[in-house]
Amino acid sequence: MNNIIIPVDFSKYSEYALEIGALLAKKHNATLHVLHMLELSDSLITQSDSDNKNEMMFLLALSQKKFKPFLDKDYLEGVEVKTMIKHHKVYKEVDELAQDIDADLIIMGSHGLMAHEGIFAGSNAEKMVRNSTTPVLTVKSKPKNFSLNKVVFATDLTEESVTSYKKAVQLFSTLGSKLHVVYINRPHSDYISSKEFKELTTQYAAAGGTDQVAFISDYTVEDGLLQYAEETHADCIAVSTHARKGLLHFFKGSITEDIANHSSLPVMSFKI
Repeated sequence: MNNIIIPVDFSKYSEYALEIGALLAKKHNATLHVLHMLELSDSLITQSDSDNKNEMMFLLALSQKKFKPFLDKDYLEGVEVKTMIKHHKVYKEVDELAQDIDADLIIMGSHGLMAHEGIFAGSNAEKMVRNSTTPVLTVKSKPKNFSLNKVVFATDLTEESVTSYKKAVQLFSTLGSKLHVVYINRPHSDYISSKEFKELTTQYAAAGGTDQVAFISDYTVEDGLLQYAEETHADCIAVSTHARKGLLHFFKGSITEDIANHSSLPVMSFKI
């Protein structure tokens, strides 16, 4: 692991992400790229009158001023930190930066169920998770005894989802994590029998996945996944995302949000 991006809005949630980033950077000798987004409107960027220029300069200077106390943390000692300020759409510019520097991971804070203004609110956070070609780790609490030793990874056992499984294996292998793959069977949505599960698992493994998949039955995906994570004493939950089909490829609606909101664990997403 060489490069970790941390988008920040200088909130306490950003600090949670920064501290976890520092822990991973020290363990894997990685560089932290701390990124703040000004999120200026198109009109403000394109118009060249003096008032707009003054406003842009003021916001830029204010952000640069905030960086110094924000990064004045003991846990950053010995960590290489690079700061930068971007001015446009969060998810697009973060993804472009990730590709430019060949980032291994993006870590961002999340406010869970709380309403909050900032770069992690609403559609920005969703678009980041849904569209990022780089794995995204979302956290919403201060790290206490943080580790990624055991990770629960949800799968739908389709051949298409093998891509994200391989990405997860590669990253978590680098992080020294043990991956527990699980399929959640629901009574009223795409229910499958034990025989069908075995057949799907065989096909999944043949396509490059694994045949070591736990079979969990529950009324909802989030309940089954959270229960399995608790039973296995997992440190993190990992899911697959699909840009065309919402926050989870095989989970309908806002289940990824529900998992992130109700889980006390960090949530890692991998784009299919």
